[in-house]
Amino acid sequence: MFNSTLTENEEFSCPVDGSIMITASHLPYNRNGFKFFTSAGGLGKPDIKDILERAADIYKNIANDDSKGAETAASLDVKRVDYMSVYASNLVAAVRKAAGNIEKPLEGFHIVVDAGNGAGGFFVGKVLEPLGAITSGSQFLEPDGLFPNHIPNPEDKTAMKAIIKAVLDNRADLGIIFDTDVDRSAAVDSSGREFNRNRLIALMSAIILEEHPGTTIVTDSVTSDGLTTFIEKKLGGKHHRFKRGYKNVIDEAIRLNSVGEEAHLAIETSGHGALKENHWLDDGAYLMVKLLNKLASARTSGLDGGSKVLTDMVEGLEEPAVAVELRLKIDQNHPDLQGGSFRDYGEAVLKQLENTVELDAKLLKAPVNYEGVRVSGYGGWFLLRLSLHDPVLPLNIEAPSKEDAVKLARDVLNAVKEFTALDTSALTKFVGV
Repeated sequence: MFNSTLTENEEFSCPVDGSIMITASHLPYNRNGFKFFTSAGGLGKPDIKDILERAADIYKNIANDDSKGAETAASLDVKRVDYMSVYASNLVAAVRKAAGNIEKPLEGFHIVVDAGNGAGGFFVGKVLEPLGAITSGSQFLEPDGLFPNHIPNPEDKTAMKAIIKAVLDNRADLGIIFDTDVDRSAAVDSSGREFNRNRLIALMSAIILEEHPGTTIVTDSVTSDGLTTFIEKKLGGKHHRFKRGYKNVIDEAIRLNSVGEEAHLAIETSGHGALKENHWLDDGAYLMVKLLNKLASARTSGLDGGSKVLTDMVEGLEEPAVAVELRLKIDQNHPDLQGGSFRDYGEAVLKQLENTVELDAKLLKAPVNYEGVRVSGYGGWFLLRLSLHDPVLPLNIEAPSKEDAVKLARDVLNAVKEFTALDTSALTKFVGV
């Protein structure tokens, strides 16, 4: 949809002035919404609020008879085009270019796709097969908003198990999985090892830092300390850890560039990844094309080890033995809120935790942090933050052992237990109280 505002092609009425996508992402079918695009990118909340207000005013000021006439006139001016083929051909061209303009640079590679019955099924017939890839074993390619097989979400364990099984069963070189509307993606190597979350960020960072040495990689707040070490010590880049929310991450990368700090990749742990070279669009298909480029160019260079070239790129990434997220809900009807907002209450919880940490010699507060309270200790770290939308304080903990993770969790529990409107049951269960 965004690319249709950039493409110059009269046959397809492009570039269009604006485009609209109907999607619920991986949410149930009754949670559909609209994504609006212009050539400046995706519209944010203020833009959409303005559109709705203008539409309401127009509707109010038009007599019913006139509006029916306008609807009839509009319906006569509809032209149906297969823009997906144009978009997909651009992805194909990008891979061919990376391989030195070879017509079928993926010939012989076996790549399976799991679209989860979302919109990503096109990737098989319109991208991989024209590039020469074998795609047998690809699954759930037909769109079905009821998601009869699994939720199309690279963060969902069932979804990831499905693509891993498909790779192993078909002895494929690579597996690719998309979320419903293809703004997120993940991959699996030939051994069934996942490229998602920190591993996907590490892989994309390695690819981008080869192309742009020293550049800044912007991520969300829950990425690991091991990822920072990998990006900065091994790859020679800079890791800028920012807030949750893919729009926050992308906007921060754009801001850094505007003040003279070069950033070429903005990527969230969820799989939302956007590149400067792709107009900062969080396009899961384009992200996977960057992986395909690497496979194709490696073969052109005489390195034909399948997905091993990708696996080797994340060699040395320190990964925690224990990684958990516990969600601490705020009861908005609890008298402890005293009629105030859950946001004020959550901020008070964070302030109390911050004060407690400063008095504990075993814990070290992160010197630079943009969201919540991030603390290192016992060889690991935790981050307690307030959800962007809900009355919830998510707690992320990573540690070298369960024992160390429990120590971090216990410190958080002791700091916040006086807040009676906070449901700490998940925390107490983890600690074993």
